[in-house]
Amino acid sequence: MDSETENKESEMDFLDIKSASILIVDDEPVNIKLVESVLKGHAYANIITTTDPRDVLGLCRDNEIDLILLDLNMPHLDGYQVMDVLKKELGKPVPPVLILTAQSSREFKNRAFESGAKDYVTKPFDVKEVLARVQNLVQVELFHKYLKNENKVLEEKVQERTSEINQTRLEIVRRLGRAAEYRDNETGLHIVRMSKISQLLGIACGIDEYQADLLLNASPMHDIGKIGIPDHILLKPGKFEPEEWEIMKTHAQIGANILSGDDSELLAMAREIALSHHEKWDGSGYPNGLSGEKIPLTGRICAVADVFDALTSARPYKKAWAIDDAVKFMNEQSGSHFDPALIEHFNHLLPDILKIKADFSEPEELDGTDLS
Repeated sequence: MDSETENKESEMDFLDIKSASILIVDDEPVNIKLVESVLKGHAYANIITTTDPRDVLGLCRDNEIDLILLDLNMPHLDGYQVMDVLKKELGKPVPPVLILTAQSSREFKNRAFESGAKDYVTKPFDVKEVLARVQNLVQVELFHKYLKNENKVLEEKVQERTSEINQTRLEIVRRLGRAAEYRDNETGLHIVRMSKISQLLGIACGIDEYQADLLLNASPMHDIGKIGIPDHILLKPGKFEPEEWEIMKTHAQIGANILSGDDSELLAMAREIALSHHEKWDGSGYPNGLSGEKIPLTGRICAVADVFDALTSARPYKKAWAIDDAVKFMNEQSGSHFDPALIEHFNHLLPDILKIKADFSEPEELDGTDLS
């Protein structure tokens, strides 16, 4: 045996060819015994047999068959019909078929190959020839299955790695959002609450689960642009002077600029929210004075969630509003600041929104905020 042949055989050793599951189908028991004896005599141990071709479909469903040795002339179903049934009914790839038949004419061979057979041997057969063809077909089938399994493993690894990257991206988004809130004397729990409220409102508006999840994870970035506002303006406890207010309003565009340049759906939505969540339904908002449905839905949703949670949350410079007062304000602003349809959803979802506030309340707010 030359070295090239040895290398090829060693490459295929891991396939464990002799453990292949081989199904023999022939209506003559003596033929089955002969073929089975030949295969077992050469260490093929996993042999399944049947004399009834009607059993083939069930056997292939219940077992991981690697090769079918199939006769042509049989009662109930001939070999061609067996192959047709497998193609139509099996529901998974059909195992390779080696025809073992007494029919030697070209017509029978051509029809067998057209029906899906991979090889064709006529009876009486040469044992070495049959063994060589069985080995070739089993090798190819097992190698295909090996590659399929390897591809599945690789796909799982790619999905796992992609998931890790997405989780890392989400964590960066959340932490940047928290950084902006802390700089504005806010807390991380505000962005948790407003993002969960935003998700609730988004689902009520009819967006699908995937988009709602994006909204949950993009909304924490709504005020990231505040990073670019000078401290003497951002942290000013009193009312802004007109020129200070103009600078403060630029945080929406700054946030959009920070989040631009990435084509991920998450950051695209975060950019949209950062730019539009201060727009107002009547067109009096900023930075672009958009009105009505010209304001992206995500921005309209986050405006409702952000304002309500800000009103009902205590800050170093203000007390938390009572829930009734905040709800009254939100409804008064319907059609001016807020999308009227969203305020309807807000009113309907109020019990769920209050539960979010209770579940993620600030420790110092527990005794100071009316959540009734």
